[in-house]
Amino acid sequence: MPVPSRLSQAPADAAALGRALEEFLAAHPHAAILEDGRLLFDLRLAHCSVSAERGRCLLHLWSEERNVVRTVSAVQPRRETLRLETHRFGQAQPQTLTLVPDPDFRTATARDTSRRRYLRALQQTLTTHFPGWSAEGFSSAMDLEHSFGPACARGMLRRGQSAWAVVGVGPDEPPHVVDGALTLGILWLAYCREHGAGRRVFQGLRLVVPRGCAAAARARMAWLHAGVAQWELFELHPAGDELTACETADDGNLQVELVHAFDPQAALERSAIAVDHLGSLLPADLLAQTEIRPRSATEIAFSLHGLEYARVRHGLAPGSFTRQDQIFFGAGPSETLLDDVTEDLFRDLVDRLFESRRPQARHRDALYRLQSERWLESMLRRDLSVLDPMLGGGPVYSQVPAFASASRTLLDLLTVTRQGRLAVLELKAGDDLHLPLQALDYWARVRRLHRAGELTRRGYFPGVELAPDDPLLFFVAPALHIHPANDTVLRHFSPAVPWQLIALDEHWREQCRVVLRKRAESANRPQPWASS
Repeated sequence: MPVPSRLSQAPADAAALGRALEEFLAAHPHAAILEDGRLLFDLRLAHCSVSAERGRCLLHLWSEERNVVRTVSAVQPRRETLRLETHRFGQAQPQTLTLVPDPDFRTATARDTSRRRYLRALQQTLTTHFPGWSAEGFSSAMDLEHSFGPACARGMLRRGQSAWAVVGVGPDEPPHVVDGALTLGILWLAYCREHGAGRRVFQGLRLVVPRGCAAAARARMAWLHAGVAQWELFELHPAGDELTACETADDGNLQVELVHAFDPQAALERSAIAVDHLGSLLPADLLAQTEIRPRSATEIAFSLHGLEYARVRHGLAPGSFTRQDQIFFGAGPSETLLDDVTEDLFRDLVDRLFESRRPQARHRDALYRLQSERWLESMLRRDLSVLDPMLGGGPVYSQVPAFASASRTLLDLLTVTRQGRLAVLELKAGDDLHLPLQALDYWARVRRLHRAGELTRRGYFPGVELAPDDPLLFFVAPALHIHPANDTVLRHFSPAVPWQLIALDEHWREQCRVVLRKRAESANRPQPWASS
């Protein structure tokens, strides 16, 4: 629904205000909330609840650092943002909050100034740290043809005919840019070698990240092909005059969080009354298509084509030790407690969801586009053997182990082949330059847990004898949405990583069908693709 130029608070407007907030959040999964130009909440790391109580639109935001409740009295779209006029309880003076599509919503001038300053500092530091080598060709200019953006500086260090490709990322860039710098580094190294015309021999890549930000690149570099290039990683001191080399051969510092496996059937039985009540509020056609699946021992999700729109939580009642079930609803990062007051808002969401979340719906609809990877997961979960005959039949776990960072945009599944070998699947419904290395993160963590025997000890794959081999790694995406640069990055993977890239037909929402596949052992052959 298009957001009017301004919506004001009135009893009849509370639901419309809530809908405007919900649709902005659905369209911008990486949204953030600013107050006085400062980041108040990164909604990838926080929670948001929108409700209409006593004719008021209430916005509840909470994270590990803070808890905020405001009454929203008006919303006003401004370019790519949504400006909220809010009130604290008991205060007449309004405060302004701004919903932005991304936490890094600096002005263009501020970004350009920061990046120019960093580019100069990087060149000076490299010249000092590597005496006898000259820093040449450094730039942060946009080059979309080769996937180079302005967030990372790129250039080379040269001494005679020997050279190194160099990529650096400044301290003011958001975490996802820092984590993605290695992908740009691999592409820049490939570009330098291709365009060197034999005049220079590029030994490898030197990647420079801000101090304290090397963990992701260090873990990934350990699994790049040492026979193709040398890989060196450095941290740059904030003062801009000191480089510190980082070890890249050890994956012992990987951050892994593995909780004990739970019994899905026990979770369903524990909350059966609440699950039945929620089901009774749904139209019969919607209920028939809804997947009801426990996410944990205390939470059960209701999803339509992968989009979670309601959940039952089992926990302690406020101020007592009595156990109770509560029902929350909302698509995207917002959620609202279901009660007598909000039931009409829930029915409105259900009606719009049933109309928009189907293969034949309008493709521009926010609810159609939201969480496409989850939609793809819901299709594949029915039968993974459509990807490969050796898959299917075993348990399928979503995002196990968990990542400490919430900035991941991919969906990862963990399952087992019919021979008992672990298989990691990364799903992507749209173009993603960073797909290979983000999937490598997950694979390396699963491999470490498997070698330590943690998966079995914590109750995963009960009754399955896991093979000792390292996990298989599958990349799954629609054929027309596999980024062309992914192939270049995959050619730089270590031979020890057994990967397979699977391309699906574009009509995967109706039926998943493999049209192309590529395996690690064929990565360097003249014909990059083989028909399935």
